[in-house]
Amino acid sequence: MVKEFILLAFSDLGQLQILLFVTILLSYLICVTGNISIIILIITDPLLHNPMYTFIGTFAFLEIMFVTVTIPKLLDNLISGKKSISFLGCFTQLYFFNGLGITECYLLAVMAFDRDLAINNPFHYLSIMSKKFCFKLAVAPWIVGLSISFVTTFCTACLNYCGSNQINNFVCDAAPLQDLSCSDPLISKLAILVAAVLAVVIPFFIIIGFYIHIINTILKIKSSAGKKKAFSTCSSHLTVVSLYYGTAMIVYITPIGTQMDKFLALVYTVLTPMLNPFIYTLRNKDVKSAINKSKSLLTGLLTVSALR
Repeated sequence: MVKEFILLAFSDLGQLQILLFVTILLSYLICVTGNISIIILIITDPLLHNPMYTFIGTFAFLEIMFVTVTIPKLLDNLISGKKSISFLGCFTQLYFFNGLGITECYLLAVMAFDRDLAINNPFHYLSIMSKKFCFKLAVAPWIVGLSISFVTTFCTACLNYCGSNQINNFVCDAAPLQDLSCSDPLISKLAILVAAVLAVVIPFFIIIGFYIHIINTILKIKSSAGKKKAFSTCSSHLTVVSLYYGTAMIVYITPIGTQMDKFLALVYTVLTPMLNPFIYTLRNKDVKSAINKSKSLLTGLLTVSALR
């Protein structure tokens, strides 16, 4: 009976693991700092107290949790060489890694609905998107994501592990765990297949449907300024969706266990969440305005402090 697993991660890179450690650590710190900054801006600036930024703040918090599930363990693996993870630790990581990933898919779908409602029904937007309704929409993806992940994780954890315990990856994932199983993983694989449809395919097509509706509405706007303004309200979200699904699709069509598979998974796990705060900052006038306001306030406080 296997009591722990060995995450091989990037052990075949030798001394290059130190360089990889520094790169991943910097990316992790930038990701966490950037997303915390977004959350603080949304909380402190009254102009950002609206449904769209509630979802962006929720998304930023989700990104922090998503990277924290895997990266600290990977950093420990790279610098200390401690590659073991307990049976419970492995399946806990699997549960939250998949659960938060599914939550992200559904939260992106909710954000697409929000943009569709704002563009196609602007006069009734605030009355429909009340605080109570907005809260329910923000919480629903978490319930769906963590519930689906519980089923798939339970089915995978119930398999019999009696042979090799080496996982050729930096994170506990369902496919390599199924390969290590001594029992028939059919039920687990069916659960993963159904979950993939519920977790990835359905929200993806929901997002596509909303954006077809949005684009159709934007094309009907006569003035170019009106079209530009309408598109600017959803350009950041569209960029994040493209980046998230683009990297996820590339990761899951790459053969499992290859070096390329691990590096692409690293991009999906670290790089994409790191870029999201910059996307929302650089492509959003309200966020840039809030940052400039915060800078001015900070400069003023420092000046007053210096004069004293």
